Amino acid sequence: MLVIVLLICFKSYAQQKKTIEGKLIFSENFTGNMDKKRWIAEIEPVEKSVVYKLDGKLIMDTAGGVTVWFNQKLEGNIRIEYDWKVVVDSGRNDRLSDLNQFWMASDPRNENLFTRSGKFETYDSLTLYYVGFGGNSNTTTRFRKYHGNGLKPLLQEYLDSAHLLKSNYLYHISIKIINGKTTFSVDGKIVFDWSDSNPLTSGYFGFRSTGARHAIDNFRVYQLP
Repeated sequence: MLVIVLLICFKSYAQQKKTIEGKLIFSENFTGNMDKKRWIAEIEPVEKSVVYKLDGKLIMDTAGGVTVWFNQKLEGNIRIEYDWKVVVDSGRNDRLSDLNQFWMASDPRNENLFTRSGKFETYDSLTLYYVGFGGNSNTTTRFRKYHGNGLKPLLQEYLDSAHLLKSNYLYHISIKIINGKTTFSVDGKIVFDWSDSNPLTSGYFGFRSTGARHAIDNFRVYQLP
């Protein structure tokens, strides 16, 4: 009888855990050739800039701005996770800066989101959430909401070294959107936490950077209840 009770309890716990973690709807380990329909790269036309896959990682190695969009519209409650390293060695674009990301992005004037040059200012007309982790040559970490009209107010900000980047360190990033509340976590610790009175409930996710070399892997998207 005790064994049966324990099995029932374990099954119930497993079901609850699965519900909390959500349903995996997409995963990408960045092996094989670059799927240009699944991943859309917008690269500022600056010399010596490239986006490619290497050794199971997405590499953004650019002298100017770059956004790599995940070409699947996300809706409702979701969690997005990935691993990200800012590579600083002897590369031509190596710089400790700009581990950045857009999410719930859309263009209020155009159904087709993917029309920009990669230059940062060209995204000001979108609606989205944005975190610039280690921006401005690794002096700021900022959370903004873009309103689609050029307004992109600063919601939260850190300037201390504990919230800035370390070179060649593998970060685990998690973004969660649940019922209007969005959180941005690094290595399991919440960095930004925002409840939006007028939340963005659908849109696209994009990796974003400028003038640096980045290696990204283990991309996952979960639908949450």
